[in-house]
Amino acid sequence: MSDQKRLFLVDAYALIFRGYYAFIKNPRINSKGEDTSAIMGFMNSLLDVIKRERPDHLAVCFDKGGSVDRVEMFEAYKANRDETPEGIRTAIPHICNILEAMHIPIMVKEGYEADDVIGTLSRQAEKEGYKTYMVTPDKDFAQLVTENIFMYRPVFGGGYETWGIPEVQKKFEVKDPLQVIDFLGMMGDSSDNIPGLPGVGEKTAKKFINQFGSMENLLANTHELKGKMKEKIEANKELGLLSKQLATIMLDVPVTFNAKDFELDHPDIEKVKQIFQELEFRRLTDNFLKTFSTETTETTTQTPDKQEAPKTTPTEKKSAGAGQFSLFGGDTSNTTETVSEYTRKTAETTSHFYQSVASGMATKLFVKNLMNQTSVCFDTETTGLNPLTAELVGIAFSWEVGKGFYIPFPEDRNEAQTLIEELRPFFENENIEKIGQNLKYDIKVLAKYNIEVKGKLFDTMLAHYLINPDMRHNMDVLAETYLNYTPISIETLIGKKGKNQLSMRDVPLEKQTEYAVEDADITLQLKEHFQNELGEANTQKLFDEIEVPLLRVLADMELEGINLDKGFLESLSEQLNNDIANLEKSIYEAAGEEFNIASPKQLGIILFEKMKLVDKPKKTKTGQYATGEDILSYLAKDHEIIQQILDYRGLSKLKSTYVDALPLQVEESTGRVHTDYMQTVAATGRLSSNNPNLQNIPIRTERGRQVRKAFIPRNVDYTLLAADYSQIELRIIAALSEEETMIEAFKNGEDIHASTASRVFNVPITEVTREQRSNAKTVNFGIIYGVSAFGLSNQTDLSRSESKELIETYYATYPKLRAYMSEQVDFARDNGYVQTVLGRRRYLKDINSRNAVVRGAAERNAVNAPIQGSAADIIKIAMINIHQKLSEGNYKSKMLLQVHDELVFDIYKPELEAMKTLIKTEMENAYQLSVPLDVDLDIGDNWLEAH
Repeated sequence: MSDQKRLFLVDAYALIFRGYYAFIKNPRINSKGEDTSAIMGFMNSLLDVIKRERPDHLAVCFDKGGSVDRVEMFEAYKANRDETPEGIRTAIPHICNILEAMHIPIMVKEGYEADDVIGTLSRQAEKEGYKTYMVTPDKDFAQLVTENIFMYRPVFGGGYETWGIPEVQKKFEVKDPLQVIDFLGMMGDSSDNIPGLPGVGEKTAKKFINQFGSMENLLANTHELKGKMKEKIEANKELGLLSKQLATIMLDVPVTFNAKDFELDHPDIEKVKQIFQELEFRRLTDNFLKTFSTETTETTTQTPDKQEAPKTTPTEKKSAGAGQFSLFGGDTSNTTETVSEYTRKTAETTSHFYQSVASGMATKLFVKNLMNQTSVCFDTETTGLNPLTAELVGIAFSWEVGKGFYIPFPEDRNEAQTLIEELRPFFENENIEKIGQNLKYDIKVLAKYNIEVKGKLFDTMLAHYLINPDMRHNMDVLAETYLNYTPISIETLIGKKGKNQLSMRDVPLEKQTEYAVEDADITLQLKEHFQNELGEANTQKLFDEIEVPLLRVLADMELEGINLDKGFLESLSEQLNNDIANLEKSIYEAAGEEFNIASPKQLGIILFEKMKLVDKPKKTKTGQYATGEDILSYLAKDHEIIQQILDYRGLSKLKSTYVDALPLQVEESTGRVHTDYMQTVAATGRLSSNNPNLQNIPIRTERGRQVRKAFIPRNVDYTLLAADYSQIELRIIAALSEEETMIEAFKNGEDIHASTASRVFNVPITEVTREQRSNAKTVNFGIIYGVSAFGLSNQTDLSRSESKELIETYYATYPKLRAYMSEQVDFARDNGYVQTVLGRRRYLKDINSRNAVVRGAAERNAVNAPIQGSAADIIKIAMINIHQKLSEGNYKSKMLLQVHDELVFDIYKPELEAMKTLIKTEMENAYQLSVPLDVDLDIGDNWLEAH
């Protein structure tokens, strides 16, 4: 690396927008309801640059008040832009505070854009012998590149690329980077509303630059052009010169590069930590401390990130490039800073009394004391994460803040069973409330020891899910957010995941005690906190009557598992191999060569360069051709090879995700597959299924449906029964909107899609064609999700205008439906949330956003969440009631699976008729709507037959 000083100038808004949209599908929301995505995205990028490059000088440049000069020249300049999203507007003051605390200068000049500020500063720094790196993804900056000024561009998917003169020459096909201005002027820029020359796109602009060298030269030599192009350009010479002027970055902004001010100084660590704490940034705090730590990565890789870590005082500066971490590589190297250096409390800084209980008399006295309590928090420590195989290592108890007890368990199973018998009276006492974090796990572990957890339950994870569904709910996050407390990390006891990780049994008793009782103590404190909040959010009833009772139901279903026909899956795997091989052969023949079909890069070249299937193929941010599902499915009906590629992808995914993976997920100890239902993932209230995910088995294709054939009854005395709510979401929307026409159709038992088609296409129901019914069905289901004319025309054979007309006719047919949708959006605007029939809330922080795209997504959720969420609530009630009836009647039949609107049962054949009646009755009467709920039942020797 040369000794020349390096200045890094950061284009603030470009990185802030980039950070915000990186999290757009999964925004970072803290407990105060603030969207912190933009701050987090920007800070991650800034710290990444500092870690990678260790610059000597650094400044962050902002826009203020837009470009006065450019708007004077051209009133429409940037007038097409949506208003800045709230998530970005509210982030700016926080980002400025952080930069101030980091002692990083903010360069801004009223009436000028950041581009102009950066351009001016880079030229001034060049005169003083600096190399300047402009940190921005914005290609317009390429015009500023010289031998000493470079673009430092974040690349999609991680990392950076540096553009010097050769890179700019290659990218824009210019001889001199200054010609980028001519290039931009000729082709215009839709994002900045720079008009450019009519009819001139990227290719033509590059051709003109090659031929004429500049805009002025082109305009002086239009006689060399032909036809329409000549006419257009001659008629728009003024527009061309104006566009070039608008595209020119100014180099004379009244700002000054003062080297002393721009030196990368040492930040005010405490101040930054305090701001991060208020914003609830945990990882970012670690990342920040790593970035400004004096140790390099080599010296810290073995240091646990807790109390044992040596403290360092980051005072001396690192040499450039030292201690580089890759933010985008998910770097989780341990930090030399200790958690106790936070302002957060820890076990070390908080007085507490955690005690282990010896066996014998001490345990007997402890149990006597335990039985006198009315509410106790407990937490099991086990040998692993799988409750079906995990063995008890110990159980912690706490019923008073700051105090608790730990009972260690012997390794010998018989001795462990003897010990748990002493605790049975507590667990099976109906009058003692049991508190825990993710109690479903503890209940399943204890079930293996034949212990049933009775009495009222309070699960802090479920409580928090109802209070703040969009946040994460794990205990560390909750403790830090609500109690300002950092719990002891499990990794400090057993090490990181991997083959060298210890078992909890290997940990010394005093450390087990501290760790386990702390968990119980913290959970107890969280319970006290959440108890009030459940009331405030009006979700106490939902918690007591649905989520907590369901926790027990799910625990039983997960312990039960389902039988799997491994032999069938092996034969299906062979069939899929043949199907995939045949598709490969057809694709290679159509392409005229063999290539890696699974490689998007190779596939893009074949489809769009060699076969030229599309005139203007879309490209990804990295310059590759886009070959995603959305692009290809749009082209599939016109090109057989594309349909074959989609089929190939579908079959390959089916094979790897299910056909080959399912047999490996059979639990050895039971011989069955045990999915894990997550209650706290989907904000709508739906359950999600994990390891394996049984809710995503594709059933639209023949081969996908075949996978369901592998799920079979426990033995010959049983049969599978599948019970499915028929069109529950349409019934709910009919009831909630009070749309009489739709309600009547359901009450009369009409085929709702034929009924809709009859009304929309104005034909008698007996004359509705298959195509009309199919189109009506698409609208019926699509309307809930805010389907557009464009979306409908993609899903049907209708044109865009036919689709628009169909949607308008649909709304005219069902006027109350449209009114209901508007009311939901209005309710969300006024209250910040919508709710299901049972009061489950979906908070919509973007409902009043001025950004049309962001607001539109929130509006669709405002309509969809109450419908999808109400359907989820209703099936949960049905599950609770059926489970209770099965238990009370001592039936051998068991409920096994829930897949969205469907329940699957293992039915003992002699109980079949009774079960059919019981299941149908409970499901149809789970909740009373003005529309009858209808349930279809089927039985079979496998899930496919029963569906």
